[in-house]
Amino acid sequence: MKLSVIVPAFKLAPYIHECLLSILAQQTNFDFEVIVCDDTSPDNTLDVINYLASAYPNLRVLSNTKNLGLIGTMRRLLDTAKGEYIAYLDGDDVALPGKLQQQVDYLDAHPECRIVYHESDMFDSKTGETLKLYSRDFYNYQYIPQQASISHLIKYTVFLQASSVMVRRYEQMTAALAHGNSIICDYPWHIMNLGLAGGTVDRLDQVLGRYRIHQDSFGGQTQRNSERRINVTEELARACRLGHRFNVEEAEIQFGVNHVYFSAALYFLRQQQFDLFRQMIELSVTDQLYFDDRHQLAYQHRSSPERVSELLGWTS
Repeated sequence: MKLSVIVPAFKLAPYIHECLLSILAQQTNFDFEVIVCDDTSPDNTLDVINYLASAYPNLRVLSNTKNLGLIGTMRRLLDTAKGEYIAYLDGDDVALPGKLQQQVDYLDAHPECRIVYHESDMFDSKTGETLKLYSRDFYNYQYIPQQASISHLIKYTVFLQASSVMVRRYEQMTAALAHGNSIICDYPWHIMNLGLAGGTVDRLDQVLGRYRIHQDSFGGQTQRNSERRINVTEELARACRLGHRFNVEEAEIQFGVNHVYFSAALYFLRQQQFDLFRQMIELSVTDQLYFDDRHQLAYQHRSSPERVSELLGWTS
């Protein structure tokens, strides 16, 4: 089979119907399967999935007998998938027409590419309105070439939206899940995939998916919880250090780690959580590797967060 689309699902009853239909309705010149795994959702997510399965023979339904979390669920999905290529979709996101065909065509035409991703429209779940584009409006966009490497992933972190990814299958794909993270799981998986199998991570500039923003989404949960934001930061730094397994240059790994802590420092500065700003900015400078001039400025004035905000133009 050419393609398997894998969809983990947990407590997504309001969104899973639209998500799955957006995939099942795709027009392609190849056969594909959609595999969704419910991770013992406490709502009626599984009922919605089973309702759709009765009408779509290429929709395969897995149901965990106990909660396995994302990594355990991903392992089941990958073990079940038969496709030459694997596309991933979060159960609250939406695929747009042409997504599967364009990504498969790209992988067919570019054998050096391991991962292909596309532009995604970030939208407000309540209004349906576009908030921004995930890749083009990412603050690191200028540093990311159309055909990127494992070094770009490590230095510039999460520049590809999770549900935009299609991966060329290889023997150790399930082993790539052994990255040690439990909150941030897509980013280290991409690093592991490139490290274990080689190849590039390439961007399609067409908007081929929609990334839903709602109060229970990953970003929504993180914004409400400072401890979770710190844990996310530590997992991002841990993911950068995976580069040690794959002979990525030490300076590139440390640059990525410093960047992760700097990004967290700016986040807490905006939240006016100045103690956490100082904590993160202190961790963000090793070997004098600054992400940019703003990073150096923030570090130099770290004892006065209000002054940093002023210098960054965040206060009137």
